[in-house]
Amino acid sequence: MTAFAAQRYQSGAAAIAGGSGGLGRAIARVLADAGARIAVTWNRNRAAAEELVGELGGAGRAAAFEVDLREPDAVAAFHDAVQTTFGGLHTAVYAAGPYIDMRYISSLEPSLFERTVGTDLFGAYNFLHHALPGLRATRGAAICLGTPAIRRYAKKDVLSSAPKAALESVVRGIASEEGRHGIRANMVAVGLIDDGMFHELMARGDFDEGFIEATKRAVALGRMGKASEIAQAVAFLASDAASYITGQTLMVDGGYAL
Repeated sequence: MTAFAAQRYQSGAAAIAGGSGGLGRAIARVLADAGARIAVTWNRNRAAAEELVGELGGAGRAAAFEVDLREPDAVAAFHDAVQTTFGGLHTAVYAAGPYIDMRYISSLEPSLFERTVGTDLFGAYNFLHHALPGLRATRGAAICLGTPAIRRYAKKDVLSSAPKAALESVVRGIASEEGRHGIRANMVAVGLIDDGMFHELMARGDFDEGFIEATKRAVALGRMGKASEIAQAVAFLASDAASYITGQTLMVDGGYAL
């Protein structure tokens, strides 16, 4: 499939938080195919991140950095390293996030809510906040992955929908405040896909075949999505083809949130 390109990809790099995960890897591949150099963060899965770097061409074309996104100083150091390694930052994609326990609110202890929401919300905020100086210099794009549950709530999904609803506000705020510097900011709401966290949710029993079939029936297209379909949406919003789109949430969910 033809990738979306952008003139600004000729210098600098795209930084992808969570590049060692299934969605992050798919996004990195599509952006690299469009001509972008790639910097990815990893926290637990070094092997997957280094394998991706090799796949994308190794040093000079891609690099992986160990980063705890909850630590503002570590995130700032990562963005400095991207500038040093690649000479600039033209795209920042937040594709990270903690494991989401599927719980009813009545059985979700406040400590788990605080820990999970805090990890996702503050990790994304740190990443996007520290990306802004680099994106200003290139009139770049910021993209944050979200969930269609911010429009159509799914039972037991508050640990996903709550932080992503807050992050949608952050994305809209960046779009409103940073448009004067040429920065565009958008969210891609990820529907049920057969990659990324899906396999762990199945293994732990949070998802089962009954849940999958019920979700498919709730989706207009009647099927699960693929990581590559999410990646293409991200690539579009990052590219020159979306040069007049900002502050939006694109539902890539097969019609779940209709």
